[in-house]
Order: sequence, then structure tokens, then C-alpha cells
Amino acid sequence: MKAFQLVEQGKPGKFVFTDVPDPTPSPKEVVVRVRACGLNRLDLWAEEAGLPIPVALPRTPGGEAAGDIIAVGAEVRQWKEGDRVAVQSNLFCGKCEFCVRGEETICLESQMLGVQRDGAFAEQVVVPESAIVSLPDAVSYEASAALTLAGSTAMHMLAHRAQVRSGDWVLVIGGASGVGSAAIQIARGMGGYVIATASTPEKQQLSEKLGAHYVVNSTDPDWPAAVRKLTAKRGVDLVVEHVGGEVLAKCFHCLARNGTIVTCGATSGREINIQLWPFFVKQQRLIGSYGRNRADMEATLEWAAEGRMHSVIHQLFPLSRAGEAFQLLRERKVLGKLVIQP
Repeated sequence: MKAFQLVEQGKPGKFVFTDVPDPTPSPKEVVVRVRACGLNRLDLWAEEAGLPIPVALPRTPGGEAAGDIIAVGAEVRQWKEGDRVAVQSNLFCGKCEFCVRGEETICLESQMLGVQRDGAFAEQVVVPESAIVSLPDAVSYEASAALTLAGSTAMHMLAHRAQVRSGDWVLVIGGASGVGSAAIQIARGMGGYVIATASTPEKQQLSEKLGAHYVVNSTDPDWPAAVRKLTAKRGVDLVVEHVGGEVLAKCFHCLARNGTIVTCGATSGREINIQLWPFFVKQQRLIGSYGRNRADMEATLEWAAEGRMHSVIHQLFPLSRAGEAFQLLRERKVLGKLVIQP
């Protein structure tokens, strides 16, 4: 089969479009014919050696896949050839104390598809049967590939780690990103008043189209003041943050009393300074959120099937041109998601 593989890490790394052996499933695995796979910041981190774990090369990236089962292992009973499925990117053991509680995202033996094992920028991918969920007929492969990593990450943040109450002010950082575009729709669907940040007129327009009530220009160094003005200096109840660094630090200036910041990323920096006095005097919260559980995947696809959440696809690329997609994401010129079609 054809695969797009990382053979040398760097900024940019070196990739090859090559032939590799077709995968064979172990007793509890399935082979999925990949119909679409989303490109994510995680793939860039793997490319540039930006993860705190080693990546054995060559490695096939790609964790946000959708397709059809074409082979099942000898012990697989729930799935059969021809089933339409979405693939969960964070693989889990199913046995540790966290998995038993339904907290697969913090599994003690977790792996990331496309990082510790070959992913779905290929014509086929082999994964544990526990890593797939049924793809509703109403959801296309492309829509699934643009939602089931970033979208379910946002679902995990807003329905699991934090909670949006009807009437809450919700600030979504980077409204035109994969996580941001989903978070706007989820927060709005839960009854929140949504403010988004965006850096260009095109990204601002997209944020509004997705349901943001207001959009502030993130290139303005004093954008937190604009957020406070929109809320009559009260601040927001919840911030959905996935950038880190200075952006996360500024989010505290937007936060109301009893407010919460939920964060899932560190693209712009892994360290911040915060003022502890207002943090505890105003009884604020900073919550970490990582990946998604199976329930988050299923909820995301259910919302999509019901028309409550829509994927935002910037561009589709054939597998042979995946390198162009990587370059586009590096340049931060993407509205929503890039999707690879093997």
C-alpha cells in the first residue's frame, strides 16, 4: 500500500511517499481502509521533534481517520468487514484504573496513533478494536476526519472537564482553528454567549458564521480589554484555551469571579506566570484537558449526525500531496481543518 512517511525530523522534516507492506491485524485488532484523515498540530509536533516522547522513524503520521473495516482479528466479535468507522487517536489499554472508569485519555499505557505507532496517512491503518467507533451514515468520511480529534477534544473540554451553563459567557481562543471552530458550536449549542478571538478578517468572519456572538482581534496586544468591555467589565465564565504561553496568561485578565480556564495545548509556550492573589481571591480555576474519551467521540459524531455541529474543511489533499498540507498548516493559513484523502 501507499503511505506518507516521516523519515527525518526537523522544521520542516523530510517525508517520503512510498510503498509499505499491507498491515495484518493481531487477534484484537482491525484493519481500516482509510477514506480520510485530518491533519493536526500533533502531526507538526511529531515532525519537528516537539513532543516529550521519542518518535521512531520512519513513522506514518495521521491520527484523525475515518474509513471502512477491511479485515478483523481472530478475536474480534463486535465489528465486521464493511463497517464504517471513525478511529480514536489516543489508544488505551482498557485495563488500568483510569480506563476502567471511562477515562481512556489518561490511560497509564496510552499511545498516540501516528506517533508511537504508524497512523493513517496511508491507504490502510491497523488499530485495536477498542479504538474505533461506529460512523453514522449521516456523517461523511471527510466530516469525521475533520471532527474526531479536534472536535472531540473540544467536546471533552466543554462536556467533561468543564461545563457550560445556559447564559454563561464563553471565550474561545482561536475560533478558526480545529478545536476553536468546534468549541464555538458546542458552547453555543449548550446555551453560552460566545466570544471568539481571531487574527484575520477571514478568521473573524468564520468565527461569526459558526455562531460566535462577538469576535475580538487577537493581533491587538490588549485584546483582553476588548473582552472585558463586551462583558461590561465582568469577565467571562469560561475560557477554552489551546495555545499556551502568553495567550494563556492573558486569559486570566478576561476571567470573571468563579471563572474557569480549560486548556488543552501549548503551541506558543509551555510555561506561564500568573498572579496568585487575584487567582485565589476571585476563586478561579485552571483545568487541564487532554484528548478525548470514547464517550466524547460518540457525542461529537452524534452532534454531527444531528446537524448540531458542522466540520470546517479548509482544503482536501490527495495522499501524494500531504506535504503541501503540512506546509499550509505551518504557515497558519488554515481556516478549520486540512484533510488528507488516500
